Amino acid sequence: MHDFSTDLSSLLSVNGLITLFTLTLLEIILGIDNIIFISIAVDKLPRIQQSKARTIGLLLALVVRTILLFFIGFIAGLKDPFFHLGEYGISGKALILLGGGLFLLIKTWQEIQEHIHGDEDEIGPGKKGKSTFNAIIMQIIIIDFVFSFDSILAAVGLSGVVLIMVSAVVISMFLMILFSGLVSDFINKNPGIKMIALSFLLVIGGILVAEALIDSYNTTLAHEHHIELNKNYAYIALAFAMLIELFNIKERKIKRLKDFTQEDKEE
Repeated sequence: MHDFSTDLSSLLSVNGLITLFTLTLLEIILGIDNIIFISIAVDKLPRIQQSKARTIGLLLALVVRTILLFFIGFIAGLKDPFFHLGEYGISGKALILLGGGLFLLIKTWQEIQEHIHGDEDEIGPGKKGKSTFNAIIMQIIIIDFVFSFDSILAAVGLSGVVLIMVSAVVISMFLMILFSGLVSDFINKNPGIKMIALSFLLVIGGILVAEALIDSYNTTLAHEHHIELNKNYAYIALAFAMLIELFNIKERKIKRLKDFTQEDKEE
């Protein structure tokens, strides 16, 4: 049986609190792709249901991550090949990453097409309701499960103390719930930001598929020669693109203000 008194002592130590802060920050960063997907997905719902859907989606992510933390041995076992295709081993982790990546690619591509062609504006009230709400929650559950693996593996790599890991996940999720409305409104009210967010999700979907293929390829190599895919470049690219778009938004706002002032002077 797990000794939570030892975990509590570790949590309340100086090193434990530093680890908790670091891990919470890391969980928030790793949750960016999750919250972007949720923000874009719930935009299809009536305004009155969006906050509820975001909260349910992030609470489900919290539940999934917490449950997986208590089954870390099972998750570790998913790294072992279930079967082989020729010399390449196919693990449970690879299957989950591949399925999640393809799902994210398909859904994001559909969203991009709707955004480009304006189909999302043609969705009438009759097409929004309980069935759409349930469908979106199901999509969020799928994405929560896939994105949870990065979160859990990062937590285990930084701290082996279950209570610290669970605390970090809980704190990060409640912070994301608190600010998810602001993030969602900002993304969906700015078409340029929304397209950047969609493009980012497309990249993340491709990365998940690539990780699945690399995971299978690594089964043919010695452990010290394993290839690891660094996703930091995707987050850096997202931050850079967001910064440029923020400058564009500021420029357009100033230009509109100048045009408005000029019109007043002419009158």
